[in-house]
Amino acid sequence: MLAAALATADAPEPVKAVAGTGQLITAALIGIAVLVIAITYFKLHPFLALILGSLTVGAIAGRQMLDVVASFSAGVGSTVSGVGVLIALGAMFGKLLADSGGADQIVDTIVGRSSPRMLPWSMAAIGAIIGLPMFFEIGLVLLMPVIFLVAKRAERSIISLGIPALAGLSAMHGFVPPHPGPLAAIDLVDANLGLTLGLGVLVAIPTIIVAGPVFARFADRWVPVPAGDLYDASTDKRERRPSFAITLATVLLPVVLMMGKAFGDILVDDGTTLRSVLDFIGEPFVALLIAVIVAIFTFGIGVGMTKEDVSDVLSSSLPPIAGIILIVGAGGGFKQTLVDTGIAQVVADFVEDSGVSVLLIAWLVAVVIRVATGSATVATITAAGIMVPIAAGLPSGEVSLLVLAIGAGSVFFSHVNDAGFWLVKEYFGLSVGQTIKSWSIMETVLSVSGLVVVLALNVVV
Repeated sequence: MLAAALATADAPEPVKAVAGTGQLITAALIGIAVLVIAITYFKLHPFLALILGSLTVGAIAGRQMLDVVASFSAGVGSTVSGVGVLIALGAMFGKLLADSGGADQIVDTIVGRSSPRMLPWSMAAIGAIIGLPMFFEIGLVLLMPVIFLVAKRAERSIISLGIPALAGLSAMHGFVPPHPGPLAAIDLVDANLGLTLGLGVLVAIPTIIVAGPVFARFADRWVPVPAGDLYDASTDKRERRPSFAITLATVLLPVVLMMGKAFGDILVDDGTTLRSVLDFIGEPFVALLIAVIVAIFTFGIGVGMTKEDVSDVLSSSLPPIAGIILIVGAGGGFKQTLVDTGIAQVVADFVEDSGVSVLLIAWLVAVVIRVATGSATVATITAAGIMVPIAAGLPSGEVSLLVLAIGAGSVFFSHVNDAGFWLVKEYFGLSVGQTIKSWSIMETVLSVSGLVVVLALNVVV
């Protein structure tokens, strides 16, 4: 985080006197419009769109363009140094889990012990567990054969089992680090990662239940689609796989380490050896590094991989996430531009004077950007950047809930401008209308129920 602090320190001072409030608001609206149009109409990569949006904001706000470039660069540097390494470690961990057969072991164990009545609940649990260490697209591709094979074996509709699994996967993506969106938001608003992780799990559980097994009962009536023959039950699997206990323990290891730090901050006196140890191993970078090293043995060497095999798995995990890191970094640059022009402070003053819940405002901002761009990550980063000055004046617990409110808004109503929409449509063999009535509404239920839980937690946190 030292690099992040230095990079942020190099950013130019905000120039609030250059433009009035009206001009700053206009700059923000036009900048976000440029971002949305570039992604949706011109199909520009979000990395480039965020750069253009930042330059537009700075130009209309009346800043010197070299200062705008300096702000953007500082934001990219601080965000990538704080989040990029964590995303890379998370990708390595997820790839080891998938290639070792550990994900298959989780699925086979849970499904094998489930009664027909409990299958939707088991699929929701599988989606959540698989989604914990894996990025959404990877988890989705991994879950698809599981959904098809279980649905065919149980003679159930693909929707009745697929919706719960996708709800579990999507909730992890929106609420729980080490996913890029929550990680970036935590970094941008300086939230406590361990506390946010713990609260994120608390939000995710009831949200998954409502958007998964409960909503699936209705979706199954609207879209009764039988399981097709997309996957054959004779898919190749590793002869040796990690046991269920070892797999689950390894998957939960980074979560336990990071939450241990959060509990240590509350229960252990500062300056003691135990507190120092908990702070060190619970630091996200260290926790994920430990998890990857452990996974090399439990998911790699332990299942018969050679050193060369492990090296190949780790190497192949990095290219697919290069684009994600660039988007997250550019989002940090966009945030820094909003802060240095004084726009974020204007928004903060408006929210403070309006009397409307900060959490509701954060959710609405994320919803608008999500629906417009189709990207949960872009929605999370942009909304978090706008809310930075507001977060500075909130207590630690409410800052974590702010991150989760943004996460809830970022998954609202996936539709035709979202790659996930088309993945679900094509895999399930649905029409556009059927996909909206199942997947899109499930995402909306997930978003709204997540907000409700966040607001409820705000009463007690």
